Amino acid sequence: MAETAEDRHRRRTAALTAPYGPLSVTGVHWLDDFPEGRLPAIPGRWQPEGDRLAVTATAADGLLLDGRPLEGTARLDADQGPPERARAGQGGRRFAVLRREGLWAVRVHDPESGRLRAALRIARWPEDPAARTTGRFTPYPGTRTVRVANADGHHRGLGLGGELAFTLGGQAVTVQVTVEAGGGLWAVFADATGAGEGAAAEGGYRFRFLRTPAPGADGSVVVDLNRAELPPCAFSPYFLCPFPPPGNTLAVPVRAGERNLVEG
Repeated sequence: MAETAEDRHRRRTAALTAPYGPLSVTGVHWLDDFPEGRLPAIPGRWQPEGDRLAVTATAADGLLLDGRPLEGTARLDADQGPPERARAGQGGRRFAVLRREGLWAVRVHDPESGRLRAALRIARWPEDPAARTTGRFTPYPGTRTVRVANADGHHRGLGLGGELAFTLGGQAVTVQVTVEAGGGLWAVFADATGAGEGAAAEGGYRFRFLRTPAPGADGSVVVDLNRAELPPCAFSPYFLCPFPPPGNTLAVPVRAGERNLVEG
């Protein structure tokens, strides 16, 4: 049975308000900023060691590794699963190890976060059948990497695998997309509801994410803008979301999908 708009909204709301969901993030600390390895309000000493991150602690530090007190040194890879499965923690907090372009960081997830306790919800536009159409994907000969600003103020590479063309509101639209592991497409885009004149009245977030199924053999793909989602950095300033690459800021307003994070 296909997921309905209400099913999707309930799923997103549950993920948002989960103990280790995006509202639980209270900080991210880059190891390059702390050459002595002492991170703010995080026990132990954290230092890069080749292709691993070494963390050293005593029992008095209270640092847990795989649920047990760490005494000595452990060498960690970047965490790949959900934050609640991060190997390191203290009490209810979880310390997720990140690696981006060779640099290490530790992100703090706290189920007692003030933002989790606040009455926040995802506002969305009404479901719009006209926002669902068929597009065409044209792959690039090879993956292209462009440097784009990220939500934390740094520029990082964003891999792009091709272009997705479709029509919205009678206007032709083309966006650059990333091809994900399963073959689906991922676009980071902005539009006239969150950028440019009149954006404040529209109340849209400054950019959004859109995922589609894998294209067919002929390049055709269903584009459903009702599935446009807020990026994680809409929920916490400590996420590293990439901003839209060149050409992905649309002149046409996209009044479909998730709109913004609001109180009440």
